[in-house]
Amino acid sequence: MKFRGPSRDEPEINLIPFIDVLLVVLIFLMLSTTYSKFTELQIKLPVADAEQQRDYPKEVIVAVSSDGRYMVSKIPVNGRSIEALSAALVAAAKAGKDSVVVISADASATHQSVITVMEAARRSGLSQITFATQSAAQAGAK
Repeated sequence: MKFRGPSRDEPEINLIPFIDVLLVVLIFLMLSTTYSKFTELQIKLPVADAEQQRDYPKEVIVAVSSDGRYMVSKIPVNGRSIEALSAALVAAAKAGKDSVVVISADASATHQSVITVMEAARRSGLSQITFATQSAAQAGAK
């Protein structure tokens, strides 16, 4: 008589942990590659898709030209100092400390010109600051 020995089961490879590890690695790679584009220095500002700007009484619009001249609420500011700009902001802020400063700077204006407006707003006690941009459609038309 022939007796069979103990039957040997074929070992199975469980793929579920392998798939879990691959999904974690895939998610990690997807997240890390999306931030790599921010390391480049090819900047072209300001263009944004936003609503058309409305005229609010609490807004103080400060225009900054490419050569560093300022206009506060369509009135030219004499001089380029922080003190002159601060005085013009105080005069134009009809709502007082609740006024919102909207900085509308030319795309080729210097960084220092915009920082000067922000510093003048801080000295004037105006803490709400926003920036005006144009939509991509408007930028292409000009």
